Order: sequence, then C-alpha cells, then structure tokens
Amino acid sequence: MSGAHETKQLQRRTLLVVLALNTLLFVSLGVGGLAADSSALLANAVDNGSDAAVYLISFVAVGRALIWKTRAAQVSGVMLLIFSALVLLDALRRTLTGTEPVGPTMMVLAVVAAVINLVCLLLIRRQQSNDVNMKAAETFSLNDFASNGGILVAGGLVMWLDQSWPDLLVGVLVAALAAKGGLDILGDAREVQRDANSQSG
Repeated sequence: MSGAHETKQLQRRTLLVVLALNTLLFVSLGVGGLAADSSALLANAVDNGSDAAVYLISFVAVGRALIWKTRAAQVSGVMLLIFSALVLLDALRRTLTGTEPVGPTMMVLAVVAAVINLVCLLLIRRQQSNDVNMKAAETFSLNDFASNGGILVAGGLVMWLDQSWPDLLVGVLVAALAAKGGLDILGDAREVQRDANSQSG
C-alpha cells in the first residue's frame, strides 16, 4: 500500500515540475515568438501552454478512479487537436499577410526549449509507468522536443535563404505533430476504457 502511495506522490511531483517548466516555456516562447515574428515559435508556445493545462489536469487525476484518468487523457487529446487547428489558421493568416521572422532568435529559443523539454521527457520516463496520463505527458514532451529541432532548422534556413517560408512550414509541421499526438492519446484512452469495461463485464 505504501509503495502505491509513494508512486502516486512521485507522479504528482514529476507532473508539478513539468507543469512549471512548460508554463515557463509558454511565456518565454510566446514573448520570443512575438518579438521574432515567428509562426513556429508561437506554435511551440501555444503547444507548451496547452501542455501545461493538461499537466494540471493530469496532476489532479493522479490517484483517482480510472474514469478520472481516462477523462483527463481525453481532454488532453482534444486540447491538442484544438491547438493544431489554431496554429494552422495562424499560419494561413501569416501566409496571406506576410511575415518577417528573425532567424537567430528562433535558433536560440529552440535550443533553450529543447534542453528544458529533454529534462521533462527524462523525468517522465523515469516513472516507467503505464498510467494513461503519464503516457500522455511523455507524448507531449517528445512532440515538443521534436518541434524544437524543427524550429532550430527553420531558423537556420530563414537566415540562409532570407525567406519566411521555413518558419511557416515548421509551424504547420508542429501543428500536424500535435494533431497526431492528440489522436494517439485519444486512442490510448479509448483502449484503457475498453479494457476496463471488458474486465468489469
């Protein structure tokens, strides 16, 4: 019993740390994205903001009944799908109105964000948990880390080509990655719920 309680406490601490780090990234990438006029950075900022909200939901769900956990995971998946749609709309707006992203700012912030997201990923993987919300948290951190790599490349291409399209392209790719993550999380939640229903039946 004490082992289960310790596991819950460890999960709560981990989620609290990654919640704080993602909130920090949301603010810093948002400010940097506006300053650099970067669709990719703003997409990453909104992604981290939605991640932080989901980590808060997951934090509340730790140790609660399975129905709480599956619902928290479902909210996580839906939020990622909404986020991806908003980023796609912003990329379309920027394509029509024009944008002048600042490559060096994109690259510096991408490296900082990649380090923080790697820390989050390692903290979550140390849990070695099959909990649906911890798996969702791992998906978020992995997606964010991959997105940071894309922004780093986009920043280099913006500087080299003096064009804005690499930034817009990465913004769209970040949205697509988030959408895939959202669908994966919803699929995991459905599977967990199906298994629970079959066991109770």
